[in-house]
Amino acid sequence: MKKLFFLFLLSLTLSVGAKAGDSLSIRAITSGRFAAENLRSLTPLADGECFAQISTGRDQILRYRFDTGMQTGVIFDAASTVGDTIESIDNYKPSPDDRFILVGTHTNRIYRRSFTADYYVYDVASRQLTPLSRNGAQQSPVWSPDSRKVAFVRGNNIFVVDLADGMKETQVTSDGKFNEVINGIPDWVNEEEFGLSISMAFTPDSRHICWIRYDESAVKTYALQLFKGLAPEKEEYADYPGEYAFKYPKAGQDNASVSVWSYDLEGHATVQLPLPLPHEGYIPRIFSGKKGSDVILYTMNRHQDSLMVYRADAASRQCSQVLLETVPKYVKEDVLSGISFCDDKILLTSDRDGWMQVYLYDPQKKSSQRLTNAQYGVSQVYGYDARTGKLYYQAAGRSPLEREVYVAQRGKVQCLTPRKGWNSAVFSADYKYYIATWSDMNTPYECDVYNIKGKKLRSVVDNAALKSRLSSMDAPVKECFDFTTSEGVTLNGWMMKPHDFDPSRKYPLVMFQYSGPGNQQVVNSWGFGSMGQGGIYDQYLTEQGFIVVCTDGRGTGGRGAEFEKCTYLQLGELEARDQVETALYLGTLPYVDSQRIGIWGWSYGGFCTLMSMSEGRGVFRAGVAVAPPTNWRFYDSIYTERFMRTPQENPDGYAVNPIVRAERLHGALLICHGLADDNVHPQNTFEYSEALVQADKDFKEIIYTNRNHSIYGANTRNHLLRQIASFFIEQLKNEHQQP
Repeated sequence: MKKLFFLFLLSLTLSVGAKAGDSLSIRAITSGRFAAENLRSLTPLADGECFAQISTGRDQILRYRFDTGMQTGVIFDAASTVGDTIESIDNYKPSPDDRFILVGTHTNRIYRRSFTADYYVYDVASRQLTPLSRNGAQQSPVWSPDSRKVAFVRGNNIFVVDLADGMKETQVTSDGKFNEVINGIPDWVNEEEFGLSISMAFTPDSRHICWIRYDESAVKTYALQLFKGLAPEKEEYADYPGEYAFKYPKAGQDNASVSVWSYDLEGHATVQLPLPLPHEGYIPRIFSGKKGSDVILYTMNRHQDSLMVYRADAASRQCSQVLLETVPKYVKEDVLSGISFCDDKILLTSDRDGWMQVYLYDPQKKSSQRLTNAQYGVSQVYGYDARTGKLYYQAAGRSPLEREVYVAQRGKVQCLTPRKGWNSAVFSADYKYYIATWSDMNTPYECDVYNIKGKKLRSVVDNAALKSRLSSMDAPVKECFDFTTSEGVTLNGWMMKPHDFDPSRKYPLVMFQYSGPGNQQVVNSWGFGSMGQGGIYDQYLTEQGFIVVCTDGRGTGGRGAEFEKCTYLQLGELEARDQVETALYLGTLPYVDSQRIGIWGWSYGGFCTLMSMSEGRGVFRAGVAVAPPTNWRFYDSIYTERFMRTPQENPDGYAVNPIVRAERLHGALLICHGLADDNVHPQNTFEYSEALVQADKDFKEIIYTNRNHSIYGANTRNHLLRQIASFFIEQLKNEHQQP
């Protein structure tokens, strides 16, 4: 569930090569020597019986049966193509009729979701492989419903290739220009905050290509400074640094101006669709409709508390509203991916009743029927079978800390994954089969195939070797707990104790947290922990003699709309208070040294670390803030205003931030930031550092050259995690050290 400030972390898991008695090392953790197997990305095929996967060597696309798991064919083999050749597959997109496959290679990443690649069209029957275009790399290709055309973006302009006309390439737009106009793909803030990388769609009749146009000429620019660096070296900056300047709308500032356009592929006419749009509003989605020349468009007002769904006819240019969703405070980003059209009805997720549930909306009757009654809310919708009325979804039905997969039909609900822990699923196209993935915080992933009656057909992943090795290692004690704060709020947490834990001793303690809106870190899943994957980095800290704890405070997910949205207009205030309350509670435990408690976090977690260390009650001896936002005025418009509105509307809310609180900072502090962070800009750390200097506060700071928000690459992650651990060892292991 990426909310903004998602912690984009590399996969880190327990060592498949570890021996009994081995201790962990940070280099081993970050080198890839520790790896739990999980379900590799797969594509259910239209026949309902099979799915496709890229081979482990990334040179083939293989077909497997759901029921037997047997490989039944090779859909694509890089070694046996006719015509052009490629060495490896980065991604692929089958055509709607499965006759062709778009195969992508030579990927170059741009932002979180966007990238360019060299795409090829593969004819499955003839094995002919042909470049989609010979005029440069492509971005975000889209198949037409008739499988005869592909639209893509290059240089902010849209192109369409006609397979039936000898791969003829037609340029649809010509006004695209970097940092001025973007066609068919989102700008930085829409990509990051609305979770999309494509902003164009064909109409069902394949006659029109429609797209969102972003005019960002009025948006202010942020420039990142780039240096020669190492691994990789940028020789062009060997003597003088360079910069990467891009349009980034900060809170309360101008956003890109958005509009919707259509191109008639037969008549070669371009027209603007008169989509009603709120003042300074957003268009967070566009996709193909159900028939004729329809496309579906979502719009939102700038406050993001109203979501409108429109059906637009590209031929007649008529736009009609078919849904209005309005909820208190804000519509969650999750809702955008939870909407689907089922015949003449609309499937919608909403927290209008306090918990995220699924509704079936009838545009004609303007009425809705609630299809779910999940006790702790629905977290994902897998599909709706209009023929049977069956809804397949994931929900927290038993505990906010866990997830199950369910099927509901006319009020009857069946749990398809009854094991306690974290369950998810991938369904076949006809819902006859599903692959369920299960784990808990003590057990790595297990992936099994079931038929829809719940009968297990086979195991796909069992991680047996890893489990065997783990059983021979000195694993820490992992447990969940809850407590009630002085304000009467019950909070959930997890705790990891050293494997040789002695309750008669007093241990130093390190708290990790993220704390951002809707995020959940306290989960019974192998994905838990500060670095995920069984809490591997947290285990390393326990081997250094620490107890490690994580608590989800107010504003986090899994507890309903009231708990999640109570931080509205005042980000950081309640979250920091809850982390301080956690430290105070932990300090009362007989085995915790209340004078040796540290806290750390990344991104929003870094922000909350700084807010907690300056909350006023000096409970933290030390803290580490990685890539922290320090003033919400510095962060992007869509995310920040969703929870804070604009600085002009909410000056008091924006006035509460770590920079203002610099004089109140208590405890030793380490700040780490990537100098090429396009998400949380280095400006945040630089301005906060200046505030600390002027407040005469000591601190340590590490800057990572040419690294983005994830701070990784070559030796970088190893170095970063070692600094965090070393800082806590230095500051917290000495029982007599004064704060």
